[in-house]
Amino acid sequence: MSIHSVRSHALFVVATFAVCLASASFAPAQVGLTQLSEDTFTNNSSQHMTEVEPGAFTWGSTIVTAFQVGRIFSGGGADIGFATSTNGGQTWTNGYLPGITIFQGNGTYQAASDAAVAYDALHGVWLISTLPIGNGTAVAVSRSTDGINWSNPFFVTKAGGPDKNWIVCDNTPTSSFYGHCYSEWDSTNSGDLIQMSTSTDGGITWSPAVTTQGQDFGIGGLPLVKPNGKVIVPILGFGGFVMAFSSTNGGQTWTKAVNVGAFINHYEAGDIRSAGLPSAAADAKGKVYVAWPDCRFRTGCSSNDIVFSKSGNGTTWSVVKRVPIDPVTSTVDHFITGMAIEPGTLGTTAHVGLVYYYYPVSNCGNNCSLFAGFIQSSSGGAKWSPAQTLGGPMSLTWLPDTFSGRMVADYIAVGFGGGKAFPIFALAQAPTGSLFHQAIYTTAAGLGPEAPELEVLSSAADRPVPNAKSDHVMRVFVDNEIPAGGPPESE
Repeated sequence: MSIHSVRSHALFVVATFAVCLASASFAPAQVGLTQLSEDTFTNNSSQHMTEVEPGAFTWGSTIVTAFQVGRIFSGGGADIGFATSTNGGQTWTNGYLPGITIFQGNGTYQAASDAAVAYDALHGVWLISTLPIGNGTAVAVSRSTDGINWSNPFFVTKAGGPDKNWIVCDNTPTSSFYGHCYSEWDSTNSGDLIQMSTSTDGGITWSPAVTTQGQDFGIGGLPLVKPNGKVIVPILGFGGFVMAFSSTNGGQTWTKAVNVGAFINHYEAGDIRSAGLPSAAADAKGKVYVAWPDCRFRTGCSSNDIVFSKSGNGTTWSVVKRVPIDPVTSTVDHFITGMAIEPGTLGTTAHVGLVYYYYPVSNCGNNCSLFAGFIQSSSGGAKWSPAQTLGGPMSLTWLPDTFSGRMVADYIAVGFGGGKAFPIFALAQAPTGSLFHQAIYTTAAGLGPEAPELEVLSSAADRPVPNAKSDHVMRVFVDNEIPAGGPPESE
């Protein structure tokens, strides 16, 4: 496993990533960025110098993010990369996970996808959940005691054509299930049947897969744990709703899913890969927030806002509200999001960070300009600081292509250090010949919220458009295909 250090003062703030005034609601500002990693693979199956789709988790002063490296058209990347900061985002160390793919550490799979990160406090171990594909499909877990040196994978399942895995651990010492870790995925061989598995030994061994009591179907589940040990799993269902299900017995059984809110979604222009997957986080008291792209506040479903709902028990959910990034009369289209809450914050002082991509003009045809943005609230989503543009404009031709469109991510992430947010996302510059220039970035310094009296953006008066509905049918979406090509290659 090759490991490299990145110092945050080495900024990658070239003209391409100068912050632009994309709409009237975005204040012009400069945000310094740090590139966290780089694709150094040379395999023929990948589109090189590409990195996409970061997941992340924060524990103490450590932030770990993991992502695909060397995106392959038909699914996954050449390997999963990681970047770790042990000092709250000041400096970073990066590398690749060993033993998963044939391109790194004698793995047996042709690609890897869907990286998600967790920490198990009882066992003192970091976990990165991955989806090895090609030569079968599996859900796997790589382990590390320091977030830098990683084991070969341990397997959660190799059955059922798994997709869109996620992972979380119970880190509350007073919980009856302290040290339980939970993995979620859907079985594409069974029509995206939701599956759950539990580990009690730090991710080494995993229980047989368990379905929900409703035999529910969905994709993109995000397990979260309350301090009392209850696990709540928001997920995108296929019946036009974001849903959630739960367990109160350490993962032995899982309830039938309930509806969180309707999924009313605008179809992004420009052939960008945008699945509309939810993002979710829990505050220190266990209140769960779920966010997703939704057009219910826009006339004619002309573009998406990021909307959210909250629940303390996973059964009863608040009325869906929009994040007031810009006015509902704007042309801006928001999609592909990542949300996190600063550890230790809760209730009306929960510090929520939300990173997302957007088009300044939704109806952009085949000439779309892609930006990354960030917004945060220190009042549990009651009011928000002004949004910040992190990067762009990017042409979609600068992004690697996939079977479902040009790709930056299906999800992105936010870490926290020193009370400030570190949005983690993919940005691209213009290619050089056949080589792309896309990598994972974060901000060089953490982004702190405005003082409460300066958090003035609110959507309290906004109301959905009557009879709002999506402007497209729900898209079929998987990422566990076997990469196209001949026999497995070696580097």
